[in-house]
Amino acid sequence: MVDKKIKVILFGLGPIGAAAARVLATRPDYQFVGAIDLDPTKVGKDVADVIGLPEKTGVKVSDNTARVLAKEAQLVVHATGSYLLQVKPQLEQIIKAGKNIVSTCEELANPWAQNPTAANELNKLAKRNRVTVVATGINPGYAMDTLPVALTAVCQSVKRVRVRRVVDASKRRRQLQQKIGTGLTAEAFREAAERQEIRHVGLSESVSLVARGLGWELDQIQEMIEPILATKRVMTDYFTVEPNFVTGVRQWGRGLFQGEDKIVLELEMAVDKEESVDEAWLEGSPDVHSVIKGIHGDISTAALVANTARRVVESKPGLLTMVDLPIVSAR
Repeated sequence: MVDKKIKVILFGLGPIGAAAARVLATRPDYQFVGAIDLDPTKVGKDVADVIGLPEKTGVKVSDNTARVLAKEAQLVVHATGSYLLQVKPQLEQIIKAGKNIVSTCEELANPWAQNPTAANELNKLAKRNRVTVVATGINPGYAMDTLPVALTAVCQSVKRVRVRRVVDASKRRRQLQQKIGTGLTAEAFREAAERQEIRHVGLSESVSLVARGLGWELDQIQEMIEPILATKRVMTDYFTVEPNFVTGVRQWGRGLFQGEDKIVLELEMAVDKEESVDEAWLEGSPDVHSVIKGIHGDISTAALVANTARRVVESKPGLLTMVDLPIVSAR
């Protein structure tokens, strides 16, 4: 058990990294000792000025990764990208510096299913350097995987898991509204989706996380995607969407065993959804139906990073997932 103050390096101060840092700044058992970002408008500024804290931290943002990672620290909060192969060199550099990692990289949530070679390389490197690496976030990392796995604790047996997450994206940041195709034609959406420029990243990882948590072997994981079209004019702070243009995305992830759906995850993210909801159905003994009204993605991802941080520092070395950790809670 780690009782002393944990020294933290921040790696990536975009919207999510900054939000997580603001939560950690309220916790007396964490201390910022370094910050890394390649954005020239942030370099040289105090972390407080970049993330919006009322008091200076005395820590300035640097673009010299090696110099910052040489500082004494137990943890790096990593929030630079969604795609594992793009951020893998950063993760390797952090691991070789002997630092534990909590990351928001979606494809790192359970990379063995989609990127097994990279996952094994990171796992071996982490064990060799005696550090722990975990990715978390609201989705993947919690709402559609860790949470339904936790709900199965009351079941004697489980045959099938279905999860539906509906996100009202109208109040979310511009980057997310753009990522789900807001304002595009249906044809442009499908072309962008074919290039994987528009989609929620991490649905396959969530399917495989559920299977990992339940000890299930899957034969296949499938994803499907389609646009959600406006039935009337929709306005947000960033977009005006006319009828029959795209307001968001509907995406499915399926985990199959012997041709049967064992895990079905359905995600709807759109700017014309009137209500957010997280719903799970467990078919088993007994059946379980859970409904949670509106877990806000950005707020909750920041909380999950902060609440997972100490668990990461306390855990065994290697590349782990959220379902491998003891229960994460606010503290």
